[in-house]
Amino acid sequence: MRRIKFFFHCHETKRCIDEELNKIFPILGSHRSVASLGRHGFNTVGFTGNKINQHCGGMHRIDDDNCLKEAVDTLYFRHHECNQPGSYAYSCLLQRSVDAKSLIQGQRIQTHMIKTGFHPRKFLQNRIIDMYGKCGKIHDALKVFNRMPERDVFSWTTIIVGCAKSGGMEHARQLFEKMPERNAVSWNAIISGYVQDGQSEEALTLFGRMQNGGMRADQFVFTSSLSACASLVALDYGKQLHARILRAGFESDVSTGNALITMYSQCGYIDYARQLFDKMDKQDLVTWNAMIAGHAQQGQGEEVFKLFVKIKKVGMKPDHSTLASVLNVCASSAALQYGSQAHADVVKTGFERNIFVGSSLVDLYAKCIRIEDAHQVFRAIPKRNVVAWTAMVVGYAQNGHNEEALRLFFQMLQAREKPNQFTLASALSACATLADMEHGKQIHAQIIKSGFETDVSVGNALITMYSRCGDIEDADQIFSKIPSRNIVSWNTMVMGYAQHGHGKKALHLFEQMRQTGMKPNDVTFIGILSACNHAGLVDEGRYYMVSMIEVYNITPRADHYACMIDLLGRAGNLEEAEKFINNMPVEPNADAWRALLGACRIHGNLELAKHAAECLFELEPENGTLYVMLSNIYMAAGRWDDAAKMRKVMRDRGVRKKPGYSWIQIKNKVHAFVAEDRLHQQRVDPCNIGEIDGEDEAGELCA
Repeated sequence: MRRIKFFFHCHETKRCIDEELNKIFPILGSHRSVASLGRHGFNTVGFTGNKINQHCGGMHRIDDDNCLKEAVDTLYFRHHECNQPGSYAYSCLLQRSVDAKSLIQGQRIQTHMIKTGFHPRKFLQNRIIDMYGKCGKIHDALKVFNRMPERDVFSWTTIIVGCAKSGGMEHARQLFEKMPERNAVSWNAIISGYVQDGQSEEALTLFGRMQNGGMRADQFVFTSSLSACASLVALDYGKQLHARILRAGFESDVSTGNALITMYSQCGYIDYARQLFDKMDKQDLVTWNAMIAGHAQQGQGEEVFKLFVKIKKVGMKPDHSTLASVLNVCASSAALQYGSQAHADVVKTGFERNIFVGSSLVDLYAKCIRIEDAHQVFRAIPKRNVVAWTAMVVGYAQNGHNEEALRLFFQMLQAREKPNQFTLASALSACATLADMEHGKQIHAQIIKSGFETDVSVGNALITMYSRCGDIEDADQIFSKIPSRNIVSWNTMVMGYAQHGHGKKALHLFEQMRQTGMKPNDVTFIGILSACNHAGLVDEGRYYMVSMIEVYNITPRADHYACMIDLLGRAGNLEEAEKFINNMPVEPNADAWRALLGACRIHGNLELAKHAAECLFELEPENGTLYVMLSNIYMAAGRWDDAAKMRKVMRDRGVRKKPGYSWIQIKNKVHAFVAEDRLHQQRVDPCNIGEIDGEDEAGELCA
């Protein structure tokens, strides 16, 4: 009997809505695009907003904006031919305005109600609030809410959701506290709002308050609370939620299961997340994406590839999230073969123009040293966002194409795309490599405009740029202004002092670092030993080498030994340097032998130089600099025959010394050349170097 009554209720509902829609479209019934608004797909079994949306679902088959505008125009321009539409017709039009994100048409619909004297019911006022909230006009939504004579739980919840989405969590909380009564949906609105606003701790506090108040959580509240645990990496709290979910009987809910997989993955319990995944009776695409993302975050590329193959075998179509996760794993492991296969799937599924997938492809090819392919993908992205631009700028910088990185960065600014901290840091890195202070200062100005001057990664990049460009004073000022310095900040400044020969300042800064409680790492001691080397502080170098091992339990790398050998050798302690290199616990690398060879050249130790050179020839037989250096050592000792023999060996082996480059910057363009260069298209007499590009002045010459 209940089923029969329900059937007649649905039939009557359909008849009422058809009548109301016919009030709007009696004249245009033969017009296919407008008629589709009310003539397609009514198969609802309940009277909710979503089902009304299905009744009007034909609009999806044509241009939403045009059809909606035509429908609203009918309200105004054919009103004399139509009867006054009812609440449900207005509700349908408002829902279509939300779906089409058409604020203008939504406002016109409300204006029509006011002009015609129509008094909307409570549910329709709620729909107007929802429309304004989702279109980003929270102030207009609040006006409608405040004028409502009566409000229900849905009214309060709708305005809270609107405030939360607009970033006004403080106002949302005030409204929540004023609610006369709350249900699970209201609690979820405020909890999920805090999660999306990055205030996950407050979200969990509210969840606890909800539980203490006796309100039962539904699957949506559990899902939002699990997301808070995932962002906080709060494993213990997440386990408590899992226990509550089991008691509440929501363990079979797919969305709850997806949230559990994400929570355990974020907390590092990937094996437990996989157990949940394997035990789930129903898995949707979000489930697969959560598990793939979990394995990707843990660096388990092989499991990611297996799941990617499996997801296609079960007949599920990957979406942009799936493909982006797989491509990111391929990029991090430089797995070009798997990445190329994933790229083929991107083309098959039609996501090659998706911004997230495209950015991941750019990152993949850049990290696999396929920079031309990366640029080709980048150019194919129709609407590039900051992620796409940054991926390409970073790719150029990491592959040594620093001029291209800067060119693209300034193109990004011309396109009015605001760079983020990663874009800025990469552009500064390119300037540091090129010793291009002019562009570096321009980027510094952009950093100040963008408000990133306090960002630690940007600050570190600025320190590197200024110190490599020879301005250690500005580097010091930047360092002093960084509010929260990390180990990279200290290491960068120590290395800057070392490169400029300020050994005492570098050691003083190291002591300051220790006093702040910051623990040095192996990179710190590279800087300290380099500082001692440049300043000739032999005793201090010995002390810090021992301190590194015995006090900080850091195992020296070959680089540390090379620094120490260079320090001893430059100071004339060649015998100690030789013992040091012979007693190294690791195999001496080319840097260690090169340091010893350089010390022998300075102090004229021919026999030790010959031994060091022989070891270097085994490690770097194609390095022409070694042959030239040993030849010069022979000549300095007056052994001209040996010097000639070394030059002959070099010629016989086909080894050539790579020439050193100099460069000059004119009109923001860098011109590189070598001694007796005849290849530059604008080559001129060095005495008239200012003639390049028609300049009267030579610009800044850097060697």
